[in-house]
Amino acid sequence: MRVVSTWLAVAGLTACGSMTTLDDAGSAAGGNAGGLVATGGGSAGGAAGGGAVDAGAGLANLCGYSYSGMNASASVNAISTVTWSCTATTRAVVSNGLPDHEVGVFPNPNCPNTIRSYAVSATMPLAPVNTGTASSIATAGYAYNGVKFDPNTAGSCSATACTLVGNTGSWNIEAVGQSSFNFGVDSSNAHVQPSGEYHYHGMPEGAVSQLGRGQAMTLVGYALDGFPVYARYGYTNPTDATSAVKVMKGSYRLKATPDTGRPSTTTYPLGAFRQDYEYAAGSGDLDECNGRTGVTPEFPQGTYHYYITDTYPFIQRCVKGTATGTMMGPTDGGMTMGPPACMPGQTSMCCGDGTCNGPETHANCAADCP
Repeated sequence: MRVVSTWLAVAGLTACGSMTTLDDAGSAAGGNAGGLVATGGGSAGGAAGGGAVDAGAGLANLCGYSYSGMNASASVNAISTVTWSCTATTRAVVSNGLPDHEVGVFPNPNCPNTIRSYAVSATMPLAPVNTGTASSIATAGYAYNGVKFDPNTAGSCSATACTLVGNTGSWNIEAVGQSSFNFGVDSSNAHVQPSGEYHYHGMPEGAVSQLGRGQAMTLVGYALDGFPVYARYGYTNPTDATSAVKVMKGSYRLKATPDTGRPSTTTYPLGAFRQDYEYAAGSGDLDECNGRTGVTPEFPQGTYHYYITDTYPFIQRCVKGTATGTMMGPTDGGMTMGPPACMPGQTSMCCGDGTCNGPETHANCAADCP
C-alpha cells in the first residue's frame, strides 16, 4: 500500500487529500489528533471539551439560541460564535464557522489547511413542506454550532486518472467510508477547505458529544430546506415516541458489480466513489435523502426529518423540501485549485505540484513522476 501526498497549491490555497493505492507495501499516513477545548461561555451556557451544551428551549428548536465561547484546541484557539433566530417564516443562522468542540490537528499530512473563521449566514424555511421529490444539494445544512454539513468532495477520477480537486472526472470520490483516499478528516469526520472552513463530511462526533444526549434522538442542526437533522438514533417505531431508540441505517448498498468504465476495483475497491452505491428502498430505515417522517422530541406531532448515519450516505445528498434560503461560503465540491494528483504507480512525492501544468504523468513530467 502506498500513500501519495497531494498538497496542491494555487494562489496560496491547498487542497486536502492523499491517495492510497493497493499496488505497493506500506501504510497510510493518518491525520487524526486533537488538542483540548476549554469550557465555553455565552448566552447558551455551552461547555466545550466534553461538557454538555445547556441551551434550554433555544437549542430545542434553534430559535433564539446563541453561543460564544473559547475553543482552546491548538488548531482553533479562538472564540466560536453562533446565533440562530426565527421570524414568522424563516429560521436563520449566523456564525463565524468555528466549531465549539475539540478538533484534530490542522494542518496535517493529508489536509494542509489551517482552520479560519469566516462569515456564515444562511436562512431556511421555518415551516418547510415535503414536496415528495428529491433535489440534489451541495451544502446540506448547518449544525447547531454553525459548522456546515458538506458531504461531497472536490475529488474525482476518470478511467485513467484521479484528482482530489476540481471534480473533473466522472467518478466522485467519497471523503469517508473508504480507504483509497485520505482527506485528513478528524474524529468528527471533518476537515478544512483551502479557505479555512472547517466542515463535516460524516457523523459530527464532537458536536454530538457536546450535546450530551447519549443514546437518544439528538437534534444536531437543520437542512437548508428547513427540516431538522438528527444524529445516529431514531425511534424504532417512527410514530411512537415511547418506543425504543435504535441506530438508524441508510438504505444504500454497494452495487454487486462495478459500473462500466469505473477505475479498477483492484486499485480502488468498491466504496471509493459515490457511484459505487445504489439506493435500495426498504433495505434500511430511511429514504433516498436519508430521511423519514415521524415524531421527534422537538416535533411531537411529527415531521419529516433527516439523519446523519454511520452508513452511506452519512450526510444526505438531497433534500425533500425546497431550499429557498440563502447561503454564504463555498462548498467542498466546488473549488478548482490545481492540477490533478499522481497516478497509481508513480513514486515521486512531487508529482502533482503543478511544475508541468495539467495532468502529470511519466510521459509529460518524468522529472516529477519517475
